[in-house]
Amino acid sequence: MNEAITFKDFSKVDLRVGTIIEVNDFPEARNPAYQLVIDFGELGIKKSSAQITTLYKKEDLLQKQIVAVVNFPRKQIAKFMSECLVVGAVNGKDVHLLNPENKVKKGTSVN
Repeated sequence: MNEAITFKDFSKVDLRVGTIIEVNDFPEARNPAYQLVIDFGELGIKKSSAQITTLYKKEDLLQKQIVAVVNFPRKQIAKFMSECLVVGAVNGKDVHLLNPENKVKKGTSVN
């Protein structure tokens, strides 16, 4: 387990539900990854690099709802600018995306 945090620390993390609207291969990435374009409703469209190629095919990701941290600073990955961090459960090299059980409004906050 990592170092304990306070509720105030946790409340700074802005987790939102978004819908993947575009998926592209990312051959320049150091580890196998996709470039995702995610619609967060009123928060707008954000891009992310995600190392989720072992469990997910591009066509299966389209229109899939996911959870992401939307208030991280942008990060340059190769020639791609990642604007959010998609959240998943990591099991070895496999990343299982976290997503709502039922469809929810894009941009919905996760508390």
